[in-house]
Amino acid sequence: MKQSANVTWHQQSISKQERRERNGHHSFVVWFTGLSGSGKSTVANELARKLYENGVQVYVLDGDNVRHGLNGDLGFSDSDRRENIRRIGEVSKLFTDAGSVVITAFISPFKEDRSQVRGLLEADEFVEVFTDCSLEKCEERDPKGLYKKARSGEIKGFTGIDSPYEKPDQPEIVLNSGEFNPSECAEQVLHYLKDRQFVSLKNA
Repeated sequence: MKQSANVTWHQQSISKQERRERNGHHSFVVWFTGLSGSGKSTVANELARKLYENGVQVYVLDGDNVRHGLNGDLGFSDSDRRENIRRIGEVSKLFTDAGSVVITAFISPFKEDRSQVRGLLEADEFVEVFTDCSLEKCEERDPKGLYKKARSGEIKGFTGIDSPYEKPDQPEIVLNSGEFNPSECAEQVLHYLKDRQFVSLKNA
């Protein structure tokens, strides 16, 4: 993205490490990716509740919610989807710099876009979680009725139907969200974060 020549970076007086120490935990991004209906938002919010109950400063950035405000000017073309993810990546980096944990729930269908977000962060600040659920199962759930509209031609360029979804090659976590319920999936992520010493769990 082209950057204005008339801007200067100002170093902040409070460091990321100081903010982490104040919050009492590591700061990082948990990036949920997967097909519509795979359970991203539900599991993300289950995880957020569990982290919150363990004293973690956490916030969820949900695909639909963000499109009500920050990304309300974007459609669903490939270029708009890329811009959607670019913006969320930058916002996620700000949360990380602020010493917080941010959980994102976006289809984010393209590997390159997810890789660019990973590149914005340090090696221990990005946890990619693939909610692995078959297209058939997602269509069966169809919580928003979007697959039905896509199949009937009311929606064009719908991921999984007439627009591709590129599965992650090496995500940190793969959740079988077609088999396990949201709470069980959230527990799997929670224990990964505990094992990596990203968070300590008081109520688990």
